[in-house]
Amino acid sequence: QVQLVESGGGLVQPGGSLRLSCLASGRFYGINAMAWYRQAPGKQRELVAEFTNGGSTNYADAVKGRFTISRNFAGSTVYLQMNSLNPDDTAAYYCKVDYYIDYRKSGMASVWGQGTRVTVSS
Repeated sequence: QVQLVESGGGLVQPGGSLRLSCLASGRFYGINAMAWYRQAPGKQRELVAEFTNGGSTNYADAVKGRFTISRNFAGSTVYLQMNSLNPDDTAAYYCKVDYYIDYRKSGMASVWGQGTRVTVSS
């Protein structure tokens, strides 16, 4: 069972910064991809940023140049540095990890974090 623990959300003024963290723990045989999604009230969940298999990164157009996804050396923690925040960034932010369930890496599963709320308001 793999679990994700997110932290770092909160209330910030427009133009401010926050750093979200997501720690993966449990039994897994490597991570295929890690991503951050967000869901604003009344809207669908959307991809914000991701590490794909192979280590490349993708960002939503709305956050390019402002947000940076990174991870620690062990690869079990993913971060989202959010700068120049604006009210449109207000949402619940969710971490998602795709991981291998066996040492042959023949099977994969996904897990979501519980979400951390980010509110951008003056």
